[in-house]
Amino acid sequence: MSQLEGGAPLTRSGVGKRIWDLFETDPGQFKKEVIAYFATAYPGFTVVRAKYPDIYLRDDRRQSL
Repeated sequence: MSQLEGGAPLTRSGVGKRIWDLFETDPGQFKKEVIAYFATAYPGFTVVRAKYPDIYLRDDRRQSL
């Protein structure tokens, strides 16, 4: 896990080359695909930051209880 400046710990994950390639060629599509990927793979987590090769996620599952 990682942490951004005094906040809650973040989960670090990643995506495949096909999605990372969009980062440079089509940033809008990159963002859409990353959000869609993690909505399926990590329900209840929010994408906070993308910095190659990591995607940082915040766990929001407890907020929805």
